[in-house]
Amino acid sequence: MSSYDFVIIGGGSAGCVLANRLSANGQYSVCLLEAGRDGKSALVDTPMGILGLMNTSRYNWQFQGGPEPFQNNRTHYCPRGKALGGSSAINAMLYIRGHKDDYENWTPSGNPEWTFDDLLPYFKRSMHQERGESERHGVGGPLNVCDAPYRHPVAERFVMATVEVGHTYNPDFNGSDQNGMGWYQLTMKNGERCSAAKAYLFPIEGRDNLTIISQAYVTRILFEGKRAVGAEYEHQGKIQAVEARREVLLCAGAVQSPQLLMLSGVGDPDELGKHGISVVHPLTGVGKNLQEHADAVLVQRRKKHDSVSLNPLQLMTQGGEFWKYWRNRKGLLSMPPVEAGGFMKSDPSLDRPDLQVQCIPALFDDHGRNFRLMMGWGYSVHINLLRPKSRGTLTLNSSDPKDKPKLQFNMMSHPDDVALMIKGLRMMREVFAAPAFEEFKGEEVFPGSQAQSDEELAEFIRERGGHVYHPACTCKMGEDEEAVVDYRLRVHGMENLRVVDISILPDLISGNTNAPAIAIGEKASDMILSDTQESEEAQEERVEQKQVVAKKVRQGELEL
Repeated sequence: MSSYDFVIIGGGSAGCVLANRLSANGQYSVCLLEAGRDGKSALVDTPMGILGLMNTSRYNWQFQGGPEPFQNNRTHYCPRGKALGGSSAINAMLYIRGHKDDYENWTPSGNPEWTFDDLLPYFKRSMHQERGESERHGVGGPLNVCDAPYRHPVAERFVMATVEVGHTYNPDFNGSDQNGMGWYQLTMKNGERCSAAKAYLFPIEGRDNLTIISQAYVTRILFEGKRAVGAEYEHQGKIQAVEARREVLLCAGAVQSPQLLMLSGVGDPDELGKHGISVVHPLTGVGKNLQEHADAVLVQRRKKHDSVSLNPLQLMTQGGEFWKYWRNRKGLLSMPPVEAGGFMKSDPSLDRPDLQVQCIPALFDDHGRNFRLMMGWGYSVHINLLRPKSRGTLTLNSSDPKDKPKLQFNMMSHPDDVALMIKGLRMMREVFAAPAFEEFKGEEVFPGSQAQSDEELAEFIRERGGHVYHPACTCKMGEDEEAVVDYRLRVHGMENLRVVDISILPDLISGNTNAPAIAIGEKASDMILSDTQESEEAQEERVEQKQVVAKKVRQGELEL
């Protein structure tokens, strides 16, 4: 069995950060186990490649959630990254931190270590802001943050329309005020995706004290009593194991971190008992508190043929775009699927936005898998609930590690979520009716002009509403009955085991989750190194004390 100081399970956003920071000083050996591939692919690198990434299992776990009892018993497609970089290898690359107030209720009472002000230095340390350094932005970090290299004319129309109906223009959603509409900043560099792996891992993968094993499917965490001592994994058809001398760091994400804890015997005893799994430690909160940004998509046809389309004739005429991108990483293929949008309040009296919108200059349905619809011309807007009240659960389907877990989102189970989504749809209809869109406006595809009453819009939400791929909170931080980790991300009741990923959120942040996941990794790396140093110093002190006692015994100054 190979032995390392730290074993990291999962090469997603936080896992890549830990692998970099924990191996940086050369003092500790680190092993990173990733179930997916290395992610070094033109499909991953190309911003517009997300259309392919949604439809391939090569880099996408393609989980399914549901059936959802509050949405006509439909299932929900749940893509998650299956490569080094995790979901940062397949996401829309939006760099969003959420609202400052989101972080105020994250931590147990009396603990100030996870406020926004505590995390801001880590947001800044992680990034290289191409606009330059400021109070909220850093330069020189691994993660490149930039403005879109290409702005689609239809997206420009959307931003114009939002201003025409009274929304404020916001040049920086990560600045002092989140509210308003404008252009998203992106995790891209030189026209290519800048995933967490590309930022943190690939530049340092040659370090002597860092071992990266991709296509290593972890089947369980190994324990001696309550102490995590390593991990068992399948690689190249063989079951292997690796020892962790100091800590096992679980970074498999909001879906697979709780799944792996349960498979390893840490979780709700009732749930484990259903599948014949022996209980190592009872922890009822594992897999509970599942939260997700619920979503509905307003889709409008456009009479002018200037949007993104899969129409064969347009694809033939845009052959030059492939050449343009291949030569200098410019043009349409360098465009992310979402570049315009923003944050809005359903009620002006609110202290922060409760809705996020994302414009796509194409007809969009079924997670981009409705190719027939996309052969037409038009535009769409995602409407997301930033702080949904509905809660779900994640449980096991079986004790087989290869069996995907059961995701029960329970989206729209709370009536306030339905009411807020209806408000969001009406607000976006006002934007689509603005003068900027009027000249070439076609029919409304979804929900359709026939859906006008609240009940008709509610039925549309039940029938076609979805989510925007931000599952979180399934291993929440805190001290209550549902808490899984403490404020230093140590699993309650266990030794040498931490969870470091977006699953530790007590509540969802108001926006995309990749930037917070990276900041969590940055902060956790400092915590782990600090705790390790304190442990070493305490051990050295104990050794010195024993040596002093032994010397006194030898000299007859002390009797045992």
